Amino acid sequence: MRGLTGKRVLITAGAAGIGRRTAEAFAEAGARVFLCDIDEAALSDLAAARPEIGALRADVAVEGDVERLFEAAAAALGGLDFLINNAGVAGPTGPVESLALEDWKRCLAVNLDGMFLCTRRAVPLIEAAGGGAIVNLSSTAGLHGFPNRTPYATAKWGVIGLTKTLAMELGPRGIRVNAICPGPVAGARIDRVIEADARVRGRPVEEVRDRYLRTNALRTFIDAADIADMILFLCSDLGRRVNGQAIAVDGYTETLRTGP
Repeated sequence: MRGLTGKRVLITAGAAGIGRRTAEAFAEAGARVFLCDIDEAALSDLAAARPEIGALRADVAVEGDVERLFEAAAAALGGLDFLINNAGVAGPTGPVESLALEDWKRCLAVNLDGMFLCTRRAVPLIEAAGGGAIVNLSSTAGLHGFPNRTPYATAKWGVIGLTKTLAMELGPRGIRVNAICPGPVAGARIDRVIEADARVRGRPVEEVRDRYLRTNALRTFIDAADIADMILFLCSDLGRRVNGQAIAVDGYTETLRTGP
């Protein structure tokens, strides 16, 4: 994809899932990649499979970890052109009155505070490079809401507000900021979400899985590669006029859930 060769990219939660596929796609496009994750096994697997991708264990919700991450990334890459704020957690599932404050805080800390901490450190580096792009991972939950997933949906709505505000603030400084709103992405994470949803509803797992698919116009889950493709597009020269957008990559999910 045009304009990615030699570019320097930092990806949070990049050792598995969407992050891993995005890291690999950037590397295959000729970019230099550094990432963080908290999953030690995933980091070890990545190091063995893709030694050209730099990595560090870091929790984006911890300010000290973010400082270490950016020091290591800047040293390894010599600067920064793109930040991919991918780190996120699913948070608790259940009626709002059943949720614990500590679970609410952890969900917002990773999904929203982490983006703030990373963006705050990335902006001076990207500006010094002459401009670039930031891509934030929201969700279709940030567009439609998500019953029984209050902390997650709230955080993902916040990501869109953060994105649009930063696009206005940073655009004059040559930094484009966009959000991607994935629908359910195939893999272990959505499997866990569906299992938790089924428990809360008191319904069989396969019935709930089928409900997820029936709310999607294409009757499919999303592949991590679909998200990676959009991230690369937004960072490439092809996306040079796209700014402040919340782009759904979801097969068109008009509403996340219907019925009890």
